[in-house]
Amino acid sequence: MNATRLDDSTATRLLAIAIDNIQRDHPVHWTHVIDGDDRLIPQRVLHPVFAGSFDWHSCVHQTWLAVRLLRLRPSLPGADLARDALDKLVTPDNCAVEASFFASPAGRHWERPYGWAWLLLLDAELRTSGLPWSVAPIADVLRDRWLEWISAARLPVRTGTHGNTAFATGLVLDAAQVNGDSELASACVDAALRWHRDEVAYGGFEPDAADFLSPALTTADLMRRAMDAEDFAAWFDAYLPDLDAERWRVLREPFPVDDPSDPYGSHLAGLALSRAWNWEAIAESLPDGHRYAELARTASASHREAGWTYVFGGHGYMADHWLGTFAAYLDVKAF
Repeated sequence: MNATRLDDSTATRLLAIAIDNIQRDHPVHWTHVIDGDDRLIPQRVLHPVFAGSFDWHSCVHQTWLAVRLLRLRPSLPGADLARDALDKLVTPDNCAVEASFFASPAGRHWERPYGWAWLLLLDAELRTSGLPWSVAPIADVLRDRWLEWISAARLPVRTGTHGNTAFATGLVLDAAQVNGDSELASACVDAALRWHRDEVAYGGFEPDAADFLSPALTTADLMRRAMDAEDFAAWFDAYLPDLDAERWRVLREPFPVDDPSDPYGSHLAGLALSRAWNWEAIAESLPDGHRYAELARTASASHREAGWTYVFGGHGYMADHWLGTFAAYLDVKAF
């Protein structure tokens, strides 16, 4: 994957935002089911590694961003501050607390699949980077939780938000392949084919007000991972047979964002970034001369341009606590 588009100045700004986010305790979005007043535990106590950045999953992927940038650009301004922050947060004791939570009944479903996927991606980045931190105790628990869940999951979740199973499964498949974890990779491929292989003539309405993922495009992005190029091209032709029709202009072109400071508005800003990497991956996976390859490249470019305008736009914490990760992932990908 291309890991050179992000210039050092932009990477430095993204690193600074990530480090600020993972260390701050507030604002925080509590999402736990509380069965008694004694369970009203501060987030930093219950989740000592990933309590920052508004919610657990955002803190995980902001940590992934920091680690990814340190791997690719170890001499960035602010790199020493990033290392100090990670030294304090990603410790064996802190990871043991997080792992214990996910091994408990309360952790069987919490943050599945989105948060789990980012954690497994972070783990794979750390295992292959040579950097001195490890989240392996948490990842080992979540790997087993993932296998338990995905092996029995008959149906996908096609939402454009955190529950989307195609997006999360794609990230976990990437992580499994890099780690050489054939069991985990096979479970992801099997699920992708079980859920989506026979889907034809996609007919969803996109986007919804809260979408930061495209249900159509994340499905395609997963299936290009799960199939060889020839099979994927045939599947894609059947899945979106009229992609150049007027009805799919809303999928081909960036959707206007009226208020990026609004939580849902920030989601739509992120949607442009995730669509950009979906379209790019689809274009790269289609054979030369495919009728939709150039359409996909054009759509990726327009979404990239639109999405980046929101990243440093001063739109407040609802945007700042997560958009940087999506912007960086667009340009440096994973692995």
